[in-house]
Amino acid sequence: MKVFNKIFLLLTAAVLLYGCGYSSGQEAEVPASKDLITVGFTQVGAESDWRLASSASVQKALTVENGFNLIFNDAQQKQENQIKAVREFIDQNVDYIIIDPITEIGWESTLMEARDAAIPVIIVDRRVDVQDPSLYTAWIGSDFKLEGDLACGWLKAYLDAKGIHGRINIADIQGTLDSSAQLGRTKALEEAEQRYPNWHIVAKESGEFTKAKGFEVMEKMLKTHRDSINVVYCENDNEAFGAKEAIEKTGKHIGTDFEHGDIMLISFDSTRAGLLLTQSGDIGTNVECNPEYGPKLLKMIEALERGETLIHDQYIDEQIFSAEPLVVSVWTGSQKKKVTLLSDEIIKERNY
Repeated sequence: MKVFNKIFLLLTAAVLLYGCGYSSGQEAEVPASKDLITVGFTQVGAESDWRLASSASVQKALTVENGFNLIFNDAQQKQENQIKAVREFIDQNVDYIIIDPITEIGWESTLMEARDAAIPVIIVDRRVDVQDPSLYTAWIGSDFKLEGDLACGWLKAYLDAKGIHGRINIADIQGTLDSSAQLGRTKALEEAEQRYPNWHIVAKESGEFTKAKGFEVMEKMLKTHRDSINVVYCENDNEAFGAKEAIEKTGKHIGTDFEHGDIMLISFDSTRAGLLLTQSGDIGTNVECNPEYGPKLLKMIEALERGETLIHDQYIDEQIFSAEPLVVSVWTGSQKKKVTLLSDEIIKERNY
């Protein structure tokens, strides 16, 4: 595709020179034209602080200065917008396509169209559920199930450290249904409920990864389970912000003193605002979902340009944070992970 672009530029230059009256015997300077790599990127939307940080990371990496022409599409949380955008990228004959899919399903035919056009596709953040994984070149993202396992492992370790073995009622404010993050984090909590007989999921509803919906769902849950909820498992920070407001609106307290009616929040993403609430104790633990995909995608495309083959599935590094010194590590069932104790330095360095 880039070869075609070069030929096109040379032919265009030749036509322009001829049209301006240059003969074959005349020497002329043709303005240098940078051969940019064109990338079409369709993003879920702008529904959360994490999403904005993820988009900014890609936009900062795939710049003209770095040799890229980035065509950015905000799908506004509608899969049909993403599919339309991908087809437009194909029509524009871009060099690469990046998709952060809203949901996992419904991508088979669109990815086939990209393959037929010989355009490599990189899936980022969320996954796609297709029968043939070779329809896309590579995926890079989070292990959302592991994220959930870490959160549940932290809660179990905390309860054990405090000697709390009675019934624990948990409300799950889920993310966008059928998204990879929702599926992984919800599954981890459901499996933990099966492992620990005193854990009970008493309410479950999607907060769509937004503060407004998180507030709305939490209000509804409190009307039904006002005096019984001990833990709210928010599947991202924005939902936790909304849940906090809804809980405090009723006069109840956020915290870890279950005996006095406190409600503990657990969250994901580890945005600066989320970590501040974690540092203050409003959020018990916050599992990082790293949005800094830009530098990784830059290296992946550069490797493809060199003719290298990418590892098909790649996980991005992530941490688990808490201000509670009682838990220094968590066991997920397959591995132990050290808990990062929050400090002012960590929060100051957070740029999203």
